[in-house]
Amino acid sequence: MKKTKIIAAIGGLGLAALSVFLIAADHVDSPSVTGKTGDIADVYAFQGEDVNSTVLIATLQGPIIPSETASKEFDENVVVQFKIDNASGTANDFVEDLVIQAVRRGDSMYFFGPTAPASTGLSNSIVTSATRTAVKISGATGTANVATGSNGMKVYAGPRRDMFFFDFNQFNKVKQGPNVAPNGFLQAGAASDFFENLNVLAVVVEVPNSLLGDAVPHVANGVGAIPNDLLPDVYNVWATTNRKQ
Repeated sequence: MKKTKIIAAIGGLGLAALSVFLIAADHVDSPSVTGKTGDIADVYAFQGEDVNSTVLIATLQGPIIPSETASKEFDENVVVQFKIDNASGTANDFVEDLVIQAVRRGDSMYFFGPTAPASTGLSNSIVTSATRTAVKISGATGTANVATGSNGMKVYAGPRRDMFFFDFNQFNKVKQGPNVAPNGFLQAGAASDFFENLNVLAVVVEVPNSLLGDAVPHVANGVGAIPNDLLPDVYNVWATTNRKQ
């Protein structure tokens, strides 16, 4: 197996269910991460337009103001990975059974997988022997480039409008206490989306569920949880970025 060594992972956490939409958000990081090319803003996972597929999205380097979007680039030394915990191993152990890896080379993004990882945890290797799908990185204007691999996986890489919604101004008022925001987030009038006109760099895959293995039976937790037999099976999914060393 041909491998390229990469270490030092950072990331966000998400959960991909077959019939629900979930998101993990991480827009405000510590100074050691903020502004870095491997900084993950959000992770999205949801059922595709084709009900037999799952869409995975990792957004990076956000938020980006429109005037700077064209100058932002994916880092060739940063590998973006979607890690999938399916039912093939110990259920719900949150150890990746499969990975989808994306790395930039020149004007294109190369995707490898889904495939079994060469190693799990923080130290990772690019599995270049896996099915490879390449797409030309889209620009801030013009046509959005989408490619379909030999395994049926569709891929995209490029700038997109930030999909995260958050009333950051009201949040700052709520932090100051009830004297400033007596009704918390239930203020009069419509909420204001701080990220409405901001952008991110996005890595997107739509992968056939047949490539993801068997989903994990959902385990309900907490008081008043929905009974397990009413919940869909899921893929546990998270995203990391790793810098080549």
